[in-house]
Amino acid sequence: MNKQLSNFMGFVRNHGVVGLAVGLAIGTQVGKVVDDIVKGLIDPVVGFIIGSQDGLREASFTVTAGDRAMTIGWGLVLSSLITLLAVAAVIYYVVMGLKLDKLDKKDDKKDK
Repeated sequence: MNKQLSNFMGFVRNHGVVGLAVGLAIGTQVGKVVDDIVKGLIDPVVGFIIGSQDGLREASFTVTAGDRAMTIGWGLVLSSLITLLAVAAVIYYVVMGLKLDKLDKKDDKKDK
């Protein structure tokens, strides 16, 4: 049993499972914060610009053909794209600002 536990702990250390779990937890929270920023700040500003009281997520248009109608919610799609870009920008600037991109890289000079 001790050998299995030792092998498991070696796996956790070698593959950075703890760091991955921490990164996932932080990334999830960053995603929520960015989504709230988009809902609370960006959506109202864009809603004000386009003249929609409901904000960007509710923006849509309806196409009718005879007795049939189709509503396309373009605002929700645009809002999701803005959220994606905002999350990507936050992650980029955090990683580059804290120089986390160089954290796992080995120094080739020390290996020689």
